[in-house]
Amino acid sequence: MDDFVGNKLTEWGLSEWIPTFKEQGIDTESLYCLDDQEIADLIPTVGPRSKFKKKLKMLKKEQNTTNPETVDSSAEGRPSTSDTSDKGKRQSDLQGESSQWQSPTKKQRLANKPGSYSEEIILSDVKNIMRCVHQKIPPRDNKLNNFLTKKIKDLEMDKREVVGVFGKTGAGKSSLINAVIGVKNLLPSGNVRACTSVMIKVEANMQNSKFEANIEFITKEEWKDELWFSKNFLGDVDQESDQKDDDDSRDIVEKLSALYGEDWKNKSPDDLMNDKYFKEIPEFLLSKGKTLTVETAQELSAKFVRYTRSDPKDGDGKAVKRWYWPLVKCVTIKVPNNDLLKHVTLVDLPGNGDRNKSRNKMWKTVVGSCSTVWIVTDINRAASEPEPWEILESASSFMGNAGQCEHIHFICTKSDHIADSDDHSAAGVRALILKRNDRAKKEVKEEFSKLKEVKKYFSDESFKVLTVSSKEFLKQKRLDKNETEIPKLQEFLQDLNDCHSETLNYVSGARGILSLIQGASRGGGDDIKTAVYTVLQQKMSDELDKVRKPMKETYQAFEKCLSEGVENSKSSCEKHLKSVINPPPNKSGSGFHRTLKFIVEHDGTCKKKKKGKQINLNMKLSSCLTESIDEEFKKTFPNEGECGPFNGVLNSFSLDTKMMSEKTEYKDVELQLIFLSTEEEKIKTKLNKIIRERKKMIYSSLTTTIETNMQKCYDEAKQIKGPGMLIKMRETIENHVHGSKDVMFQKAKAVMLKQLDDLMSDILDNLEKTMQESMELSLKTDGVSIPDFTLELVMVKNHYKELQGSSDQEPLICAGPPSPAAAQLITN
Repeated sequence: MDDFVGNKLTEWGLSEWIPTFKEQGIDTESLYCLDDQEIADLIPTVGPRSKFKKKLKMLKKEQNTTNPETVDSSAEGRPSTSDTSDKGKRQSDLQGESSQWQSPTKKQRLANKPGSYSEEIILSDVKNIMRCVHQKIPPRDNKLNNFLTKKIKDLEMDKREVVGVFGKTGAGKSSLINAVIGVKNLLPSGNVRACTSVMIKVEANMQNSKFEANIEFITKEEWKDELWFSKNFLGDVDQESDQKDDDDSRDIVEKLSALYGEDWKNKSPDDLMNDKYFKEIPEFLLSKGKTLTVETAQELSAKFVRYTRSDPKDGDGKAVKRWYWPLVKCVTIKVPNNDLLKHVTLVDLPGNGDRNKSRNKMWKTVVGSCSTVWIVTDINRAASEPEPWEILESASSFMGNAGQCEHIHFICTKSDHIADSDDHSAAGVRALILKRNDRAKKEVKEEFSKLKEVKKYFSDESFKVLTVSSKEFLKQKRLDKNETEIPKLQEFLQDLNDCHSETLNYVSGARGILSLIQGASRGGGDDIKTAVYTVLQQKMSDELDKVRKPMKETYQAFEKCLSEGVENSKSSCEKHLKSVINPPPNKSGSGFHRTLKFIVEHDGTCKKKKKGKQINLNMKLSSCLTESIDEEFKKTFPNEGECGPFNGVLNSFSLDTKMMSEKTEYKDVELQLIFLSTEEEKIKTKLNKIIRERKKMIYSSLTTTIETNMQKCYDEAKQIKGPGMLIKMRETIENHVHGSKDVMFQKAKAVMLKQLDDLMSDILDNLEKTMQESMELSLKTDGVSIPDFTLELVMVKNHYKELQGSSDQEPLICAGPPSPAAAQLITN
């Protein structure tokens, strides 16, 4: 049995029959040939057998659509890999060898091209080939064999795109996500009161056909700290009767009441940690996650709602005493059989972080990993509603220089809601909807153009406005599907999936490895190998210099910017400090007393839940430093495109091995050169990923260093109690900033430059070490002990050509008997 069959049985919820299929040797080809009697022999139980037959019928229908020459269940099975010269081929944006390991921006779906293998089958075939190759490599402890074994293991690449979804309660996020991924009733919407602190991830279930929710809790210690702070805070409020209804108090009361009902009011934090309150969630007490598994989306929604929202009734209409969202950090929902989520995770995000440290850290990490952000709001006040714009402004630096966001989609929901129309005809209402949609798009774009802080990180080209109607997408009473613009979002997600072709990356890597094996096993040609090695050595030295020079120039530019930032920080830090820790003229002393206490207790931050804003003293103090480098940083590490003095020069690095492999004079080392070309693209892809992740840390290091320095005064201020507490807290912070400003900002500069220098060194070292090792093993080592894999190489090369849109297929001829995988895959 091969991976394709095992994966299908798992996907169809029939994984318990895998041993039977394996015992009977059911591979991909024989799967398509099974008749009714053979299916009955394999699956004697009626229920699972009926399910299997239905799924197999659907799979055959899909395969026949993919390849018209594939016959029905009584015929030969899968399409040929070789007879494809006259058939239409999938067109790819990946033109040529130099981009084989890079993501295309858009490509047509292979499965929609007649006469082509589906990518799923190609991937399964090549994985089977490489598994057999791995098994046949002699277990001798030498450099080449060890190198090959490692390279085969490294072929697996798991990539995901993250799309962050922001929007206040009632904006229509849940309905939007349900409609876009085509799963009704998955995320609850309507009258249920949402909790804004729980992060919800939606991704594909690649393991089975069930709907799952994986719930991650905060720790017991974190919850106990929250209880102590909450009780103390509300105790202060009780002494100030005019402030009992402020946002912070209501937030705390809502959280405690959700979990404890009325019990929290007269009990201490220690009492509220009693196990009886958590008997339904023992996983929280054991510091473990909780998994819910059901058959349908509606069942799952009814079960996980208690962990994400509050409502007097649960999904089954029963009274609920406890809601557990105050203890939840994140819920990951896994949806079966959903192609749009195969390489994409949708994340329903709180607007601007969280008071809980672990939730806030996760928020920053996820926002920083978003390649796309959706800002969702009601169309009726799309441009004038302040909260979506405040969310965008507060998160822009995390998405921009401290992140990897390339696209912002401002999504205006409920576009079908039209009131006070004199014309009630379908055509009249449709015309009004489309007219308002156009107006809303224009107004939103005008508002975006005013956001100077956001425009530092994002251009007009990265900002798109959509007007959607989830309701009309499903019912189509007044708009057709395309006019609801939900299909635009679906196509965008599909393109994100296509940008992460696991098949193309895997097949390209396998082709390179098999080329190395065959080149090494041939032996001979020592003179040409030595000559090529010498040429490549000099070429690599020259290319590394080209990479090194612009990086050094960039380092010097940042050093100059940061020096100015340090001086500006020293002169303005006390002014910035007062703007945060002194009460504004229009705010009462008692109200600000609690704000300052929040700032101290939460190490410099205070989230204003209802207003969508967050006070962050550490970011305020580091603002002159970050502003001094913002422009240079965006030029150096752009989120969109692959240019700049790091990604750009790395991508231009080339040993010209592809060009050399096409020349007659290098025919004897053609296979080695193909391998080196593949390795070059692989290491550049790997280093681009490292740059993307490390640049976030480099940018954030300025604020992180300030935060670390300020921790001492926050800890001291937390100990202050009694009369005059507010004044003493303020003085403690002021004295610390005044005494450490000459060192604190200089240290932040030094830390960032050190991280930048480390990144430069790691890029150059990795690039040189990887290519040097590959050159030595391909041009200075013979693989005389390695079996012949000529047939396997030809098969993988044919798959690679097909993925590239080429109809030039090589004949399947080999010198000796093929490996089991190759023999199994030869058809027609």
